[in-house]
Amino acid sequence: MTAPTTARKRPARKPKPEGQWKVDGKAPLNHDEELKQVEPVLEVKQRVIDTYSKQGFASIPNKDLYPRFKWLGLYTQRKQNLGGEHTGKDNLELQDEFFMARVRFDGGQCSTEQARAVGEISRDYCRSTADLTDRQNIQLHWVGIEDVPAMWEKLESVGLNTWDACGDVPRVIMGSPVAGIAKDEIIDATPAIEKIKNEYVLRDEFQNLPRKFKSAISGNARQDVIHEINDIAFIGVEHPELGPGFELFVGGGLSTNPMLAQSLGAFVTLEEVPEVWASVVRIFRDYGYRRLRNRARLKFLVAQWGAEKFRQVLEDEYLGYKLPDGPRAPTNLIDRDHVGVHEQKDGNVYLGVKPTMGHLTGEQLIAIADLAESYGLSRLRFTSFKEILFLDVQPDKVDALASDLQEMGLYSKPSEFRRGMLTCTGLEYCKLAHTTTKARGIELADALEDRFGDIDSPITITLNGCPNSCARTQVSDMGFKGQMVDDGNGNKVEGFQVHLGGTVTRDTPDGGKEANFGRKIRGHKVLSSELEEYVSRVVGNYVDKRHEGEIFRDWVLRADEEDLK
Repeated sequence: MTAPTTARKRPARKPKPEGQWKVDGKAPLNHDEELKQVEPVLEVKQRVIDTYSKQGFASIPNKDLYPRFKWLGLYTQRKQNLGGEHTGKDNLELQDEFFMARVRFDGGQCSTEQARAVGEISRDYCRSTADLTDRQNIQLHWVGIEDVPAMWEKLESVGLNTWDACGDVPRVIMGSPVAGIAKDEIIDATPAIEKIKNEYVLRDEFQNLPRKFKSAISGNARQDVIHEINDIAFIGVEHPELGPGFELFVGGGLSTNPMLAQSLGAFVTLEEVPEVWASVVRIFRDYGYRRLRNRARLKFLVAQWGAEKFRQVLEDEYLGYKLPDGPRAPTNLIDRDHVGVHEQKDGNVYLGVKPTMGHLTGEQLIAIADLAESYGLSRLRFTSFKEILFLDVQPDKVDALASDLQEMGLYSKPSEFRRGMLTCTGLEYCKLAHTTTKARGIELADALEDRFGDIDSPITITLNGCPNSCARTQVSDMGFKGQMVDDGNGNKVEGFQVHLGGTVTRDTPDGGKEANFGRKIRGHKVLSSELEEYVSRVVGNYVDKRHEGEIFRDWVLRADEEDLK
């Protein structure tokens, strides 16, 4: 009798390297990584000044145009009149010979002198475009390469720039727009933001990260920087023994794989924030995944490691000391913006106004600066909700200022529809977009006001032209993700997938918190041309069928599907 043979087990296949520098070494695993290692990326700036601005767009080689120009805050914009069906095709077909330029305003801080300078740049070089972003920046369009050096020179003359506004780097440091002045502030984070901006961001060691790195630091009780969706965030808390400081979060981000930032349970003092920030960036640089760009954000590393291991690596390998445990910040989900009149610590007030969709012209920015100075004001602020704040207003002058601003289309008492609406750049300029967003958003706000006037519930409506969620689709009461959809006759047209009832987080029965990325009705999509009709129908159902005092977000979570279609 022959003995049975034992099948040989194949050796386990060795996992592919992820491009983690401290694990796999620094050998580049894709073309983007190769380009970043050839030379310091910001060296392309001098070639723009010396060569490309003089010889024109055609003189720019692709290896500089993508991706190095991103480090300069420049993206080629989409050719006009290319519908969403062209999205996904080669850049050579999609790109125009003009750029979007992103101007950094760390902490949202802006003086009237700076606002005027950006307005003049917009007027003189950018066909008068100026869009506020939900990361406290301003984006300009129609920038020709010939005008870039002049734009940079004027920006630098007022202390502004576009460096690291895009690219695999630390992007703008978001901060409470009312840091240092708000009556409801826990701690002023301004010194930490200034130190990070001035001493850390442009260091060579931070110019080659696996992907972009988004930061938020706020000591305001309103939690006004959407900390849950940043790679790193510091949120103000009061420690029972150590006094005011910050709770540390890491690993947030939306896009096609939404994840909320996790608290490390650590307490960070104001003085420690810059070095803790730098240490987290170094972890991302050394351990972040570089092989596949769609897995290269910090959130994937945090999801793999977990908060406990991440904190251990941070303390043991990078800081060299233990951080004390700290209290958890309470969840604040509704009253995060700064629209209207609010008290300052010094007896003055600040006034927050909302431009529709955050869109301005260069002439408007100039007029805003002039108007502020006519009231004796010099400090403006931009917010993560695309608002403009006027600081240091005397209480007896605030009504007159609000009236003057309303005549300019800047509303201090907007309807809830206009107050809560956000859009991304959309098909007009963005090469990734499938749908038009800004124009649709303006039409939608007007239509909802015409039909309902206002509504006694907060309601956030966001329009995003693609799945990347620049307008925070998954964490909105009504979020619309742009895509090409079938119109019922076999034609691909602009449309949206619908997300309903999303918030950045929600409480769980056991006292914890969990992500709440909204409710999707299976197979439910809306044609762009039918957006106004659809939103009006759902809002109408809410008004008719809600319980007393029930806000829109809560009604959506319990509503029948038929009321949401």
